Amino acid sequence: MFLDYLEKDDFVGADMARKYLQMGFTRARRYYNYKGGRKYDAGKGYKPLDKGTGDPGKAISAAIFYKKWKQAEDCRKYARLKKEWKKEYG
Repeated sequence: MFLDYLEKDDFVGADMARKYLQMGFTRARRYYNYKGGRKYDAGKGYKPLDKGTGDPGKAISAAIFYKKWKQAEDCRKYARLKKEWKKEYG
């Protein structure tokens, strides 16, 4: 998807695809770190829950998302389009 947007010189689309890769990483890490993805116990005054109780398989997902996210950010065409977009729109 990211590459499809780059092929069309669509920076906004590519940036949104990159953002979804980043979100996939952060969510997978949250579900790895905390059972059910919940960091705080809403029923007990938002007391922090124990870390390390989540699904270990999510760490694999997080690693995949992280790798693809960083590849997207390191892409030269993406960097060029981002620079052009910032120059034009601030």
